[in-house]
Amino acid sequence: MIRLPEVDIRSKSGIAVVLAIMLASLGLSVLLFRTDWNGGGPDPEANMPRRYVYGTETASNGMLLSYLRTRPSNVTLEAVHNNVTLSPFYGINGGFFYEDALVSLAVVNDRPVNGDPGAYGAGGENVKYARGTLVWDGSLDRLSVQVVRQASELRVTDRARFWAQGGISMSLGEDERWAAQAAAENAPFPDDNRLRSAAVYDKEGNVYLVVSRNKGSLAAFREAIVEKIGPGTLADGIFLDGDGSSQLRSREAKLRGDSRPVVQMLRIME
Repeated sequence: MIRLPEVDIRSKSGIAVVLAIMLASLGLSVLLFRTDWNGGGPDPEANMPRRYVYGTETASNGMLLSYLRTRPSNVTLEAVHNNVTLSPFYGINGGFFYEDALVSLAVVNDRPVNGDPGAYGAGGENVKYARGTLVWDGSLDRLSVQVVRQASELRVTDRARFWAQGGISMSLGEDERWAAQAAAENAPFPDDNRLRSAAVYDKEGNVYLVVSRNKGSLAAFREAIVEKIGPGTLADGIFLDGDGSSQLRSREAKLRGDSRPVVQMLRIME
C-alpha cells in the first residue's frame, strides 16, 4: 500500500499532489502487470530482428501459408538442434537431417554449419543425391538454384562470401517438368498430406521463407506458393524439410510443427 503524505486536500495544491501520487501508483501497477505477464522479465521479443515482413496467405486450393520476406544478405544458416520456436532466432527450418546429422547441404562462406569440413552430417553435401540448392552469391547479391551433391561444386564469385541451403528443386516456371525433377532428387512423400516448407525468391532478389499452416501434397504447396507468394514475380526456389519439421518463429507467429527438434534453420539476422 502507498501511504499518502499529509496534505490539505481542500487546497488546489493539495488536490494536485494527491492526483500526481495516484497517477504514479497507477503507472507502477501497469508496469508490474506487464512484467508479470511476460513471466517476470522483459519482453523477450524486444531485441529480436525487425528487417523482415511477415505475411499470411490462403490459396484457392485451401493451403494456408505463412512467410517471412527479407533480403538474402539478412539471412544466414544456423545449427540449432532444437525446435525453431525454442531457438533464440527468427526464421524457419532448414534441410533434411537424420538424428543429429544434416543430410542436406548447408554452408556459409564455404564452411558447413553442423561440424568440421568433410565430416559426415556436417552440412557439406546433399547426401546420396544431387539436389536443388539455394545459393546466395554475396559479391553479386544474387540468388540461384544449383543442383549439386558437394559444396565444392557450387558456382560462386567469392567463396568467402556466400551461403547455400540444400533442399529439393521447385523448378518454378517449369510446370511440365518440376515433378519429374523433384522425383529425380528423391523428394520424400510428395503425394502425402503433410506440413511443408520452402525458400523462394523473386525477380528483385527478395527471399521468402514459407511454411504451411495446414497439410497438403508437394504439388498443392507449390501451387499455393505460385499463386500467392509474390504472384507473377517469383524466379525460383527449393522445398525444404517438411511434416513435423515445418517450423517458423517470428514476432508475429510461432509454428512448431510437431514440436520435434531440427538440426538446422535459416535465420534472419536483423
